[in-house]
Amino acid sequence: MRIGVLSDTHDRLSVIDSALALFRQRGVELILHPGDVVAPFAAKRLLAWTGPMRITYGNNDGERRGLKNVLPHIEDGPLLFEAGGRRVLLHHFVDWCSPEVIAKADIIVTGHTHEVVNAVRDGRLFLNSGECCGWVTGRCTVAILDTAGPSAEIIEVKP
Repeated sequence: MRIGVLSDTHDRLSVIDSALALFRQRGVELILHPGDVVAPFAAKRLLAWTGPMRITYGNNDGERRGLKNVLPHIEDGPLLFEAGGRRVLLHHFVDWCSPEVIAKADIIVTGHTHEVVNAVRDGRLFLNSGECCGWVTGRCTVAILDTAGPSAEIIEVKP
């Protein structure tokens, strides 16, 4: 299964649009967003994705009621679910995940640090797609996760 991952979009509309276009082009079946959409007007851009999406709140998602109105499926993490035959853990920050919850997952998808992580540790894939917004690092990055490996490709998108 091919899964698109975008995190820390921080209201940067043009990059959200670019990421969704890339995911459509690359045959992504599910999108994961581990938080920091930030505002409801940016959340509306995510509605252009017509497939399934799992999304958690981040620490900058202060307008929770407005976000929930736009994205009724947004949840507090950690979320543990199955996708593509793998157990996936989705949360905004890896440090907020207990070792017991991490032990239940094959793939751990987080954000928060704005730094790319694509590493296998103790037989688990830890994935942080970096920052989609590009505000901190100057790089707007997303990931395409292939559950068959599992493995992930980090891709830079244009604003």
